[in-house]
Amino acid sequence: MRPFDPRLARYARATIPYLVVCVVLGGAAAVLVIAQSWLLAHAIATLSVPAALLAVFAGRAVLAWLQEVAAHRASAGVKAQLRAAVLRAVTREGSAPGSSGALAALVTRGVDALDPYFARYLPQLVLAVVVPVTVLAALFALDPATAVIVAVTLPLIPLFGVLIGTYTAARTRRQWRALSLLAGHFADVVAGLTTLKVFGRARAQLAKIEEVSGEHRKATMASLRIAFLSALALELAATLSVAIVAVSVGLRLLHGGMPFETALFVLILAPEAYLPLRQVGTHFHAAQEGLAAAEEIFAVLPEEQKKAAPSPFPAQDGPPRVAIAGLVARPGLPPLDLVLEPGTSTALMAPSGTGKSSLAAVMLGLLTPHAGRVDLDGRALGEGTDWDGLRRTVAWMPQKPYLFPGTVAENIALAVPGAPDDAVRAAARATGAYPDRVLGENGHGLSAGQRQRVALARVHLRCALLPVTLVLLDEPTAHLDAATELDLAGGIERLAEGRTTLLITHRRGLADHADLTVVWSAAQEKTGALL
Repeated sequence: MRPFDPRLARYARATIPYLVVCVVLGGAAAVLVIAQSWLLAHAIATLSVPAALLAVFAGRAVLAWLQEVAAHRASAGVKAQLRAAVLRAVTREGSAPGSSGALAALVTRGVDALDPYFARYLPQLVLAVVVPVTVLAALFALDPATAVIVAVTLPLIPLFGVLIGTYTAARTRRQWRALSLLAGHFADVVAGLTTLKVFGRARAQLAKIEEVSGEHRKATMASLRIAFLSALALELAATLSVAIVAVSVGLRLLHGGMPFETALFVLILAPEAYLPLRQVGTHFHAAQEGLAAAEEIFAVLPEEQKKAAPSPFPAQDGPPRVAIAGLVARPGLPPLDLVLEPGTSTALMAPSGTGKSSLAAVMLGLLTPHAGRVDLDGRALGEGTDWDGLRRTVAWMPQKPYLFPGTVAENIALAVPGAPDDAVRAAARATGAYPDRVLGENGHGLSAGQRQRVALARVHLRCALLPVTLVLLDEPTAHLDAATELDLAGGIERLAEGRTTLLITHRRGLADHADLTVVWSAAQEKTGALL
């Protein structure tokens, strides 16, 4: 893991002056370290306490306080902007994956964990760069032999730190994943507590929570164990290095090759070269949880997602050709071979449990298939796909759409943020939804069929305002009577015109409106008849 992540400064540019202040204060602290060592050696040699020594002690204390204040200011700025960026991604851009509990842990405990990074680790990292260089320069000017010993032994501490830090970073990421899993599972249990109580399954969740809590405890203890052992290794390396310096200085002092006051100065100053590096190792472990959380935060920010995309999704000049070969969405499901020709509509009919909805999830990048592949215009969908770019060309209606508290119009407008009101109302009219109706949590106040109308209206809105070339409809007329289904089927036909459309349905009447009907069974029996 890198000593400093520049993304933290990029997302909070107001903190850069505070980081510059930390560097300046670190340089001043290095000068005071040399002055303190010289004055202390002089005081011991002359058995007097000069006033300048007391002033240096006070100066170092003031510099440490100012450095901590600047670091806390920088930490507060970064945390505020990161929280704002994540909340914006969740509420407006809808790009943040994961459960609500895991996201809550991310923007609270995760962001707060950056405090040790800014308040302790970064200031100490500055001192670890400035102080050893300054001390080495002073030693070379006064005692080159000691300076050579320090220059040779000093790199051992960061070398051990890098080796231990690499292992620590992996352990800390595991600890953070365990915490996210615990937070997400606990939030899901609380959200579904009423249902669990009704079915008598509330107590059964205690075992699962205990299991996840145990995993988090083990991961935390493993990280602490590594922190203690690494501190011991760094202290041992620094102690042995100082001991070599002490033996060298003592022998020369014994044979009259070095003045007493100079020997004292070297013995007092040499440990100061190792001290910042040892403390960096200590603070590194305390800062790892915040850095692990920061990696998760950057993963959900749209700007970082675009930078991390291996390759952009190619612009579509027309409806794509989708080729599905041997696709097994989940273990235990039958394989599927299917071709969706450009600009045609295909109805896929199959019994429940054969993986029809999972097929749509695979095509949208929401589910990694167990086997097989999906090609879009000859390009395999998978790890290298720019899913955000692909989804902008897709209109999808899930089998169980989620509706948020608010009006029906607001729920429809989620399909295209910022959509004009007249377009939203036109989409509502196309499906017979009532735009001004107010809904409760999860669409409370609407029947199952009315929820389908709202979800289908979202598809109408995307097709009206966006360059949609691929339409995926999962049971669009479920819970509707035959007359209403016939009424909506005409609108679905208009949506499919000029677009590659996959219509997943149990209803033969709706399948009759598709260009091709495919019957998929566990034995993979297909009929290509135009019905």
